[in-house]
Amino acid sequence: MVAAAALAVTLTGAHAANANPSTSDLTKQIDTASRQLEKIGETYNAANINLQKTQADLKTLQASIGPAKAALAQASSKVDSIASTAYQEGRIAPMTALIDGDSSDLMAKIGYLDQIQTSNQRDIDTYTQTTQTFTQRQAQLQTLQAKQASQVHEIAAQKKTIQAKITKLKQMRTTAYGSAVDPGVKGAAGPAPQISGAAGKAVDYAYAAANRAAGYDIGASGPGKYDCSGLTMMAWKAAGYSLPHNAAAQWGVVAHISRSALKPGDLVFYDNLGHVGIYVGNNQIIDAPTYGKPVAVRSINRGMPIYGYGRVT
Repeated sequence: MVAAAALAVTLTGAHAANANPSTSDLTKQIDTASRQLEKIGETYNAANINLQKTQADLKTLQASIGPAKAALAQASSKVDSIASTAYQEGRIAPMTALIDGDSSDLMAKIGYLDQIQTSNQRDIDTYTQTTQTFTQRQAQLQTLQAKQASQVHEIAAQKKTIQAKITKLKQMRTTAYGSAVDPGVKGAAGPAPQISGAAGKAVDYAYAAANRAAGYDIGASGPGKYDCSGLTMMAWKAAGYSLPHNAAAQWGVVAHISRSALKPGDLVFYDNLGHVGIYVGNNQIIDAPTYGKPVAVRSINRGMPIYGYGRVT
């Protein structure tokens, strides 16, 4: 939300201060706004990951209620049987059992009654515990439902804000370049380097996207458009690995390495985990940069501070 507010200031305040900005000034404004917009996009991706986890937890809880209900029904049946027996025999049944017959087997009768009492109490305890467990799970389910509804509402609001900023950004790009989008040059990336193994498959995928001059869109994961983490996620998916659709989350699941250890296929993280690209060798990366710019091969020093380097294992 901070990034969104900052972007709003960038998009509105800059024009108020300078009604006729130079192309250079407008380009700087666009670059700044683009970075802020990308951070909002990665926040959006992270919110979606959290929502998907909540939905999975919700399904798990719903599935668990079935066995709890079955256990509850079984325990209830036992308690009903205990109550029915007590009603039929009456409260004096144990004492009657004790005084009937001779006293030679009195201890055996007492032991038998203790067993019945213990068994009955165990059934009652089971019933009570099952009821409590069911109630707790039901409360958890209701809490998760409320949380999920809140997250859906929040994401919808964020997405609406993002779309409004994208529209404004398009207008700014049209003013600066006469077009809202740089279409790129298809085939400009050239052939992918020969790299063996899974890393080679990931790099091949990234080169294919660059040679298509695929565009940028928040939350997109190809094949026509990507955001930064969507591209790295799909590149490594082509190699048989699963990465989350969020730069910060990807940082959390890769092995952290030094720049000197960097190899093609490794991930390069930027701008306090606001951006990620895939290293392809020769101090170059391929990334989905931001709105209006295509997936392409770029210098690893792309104008954003490098946060760190990661290897998919």
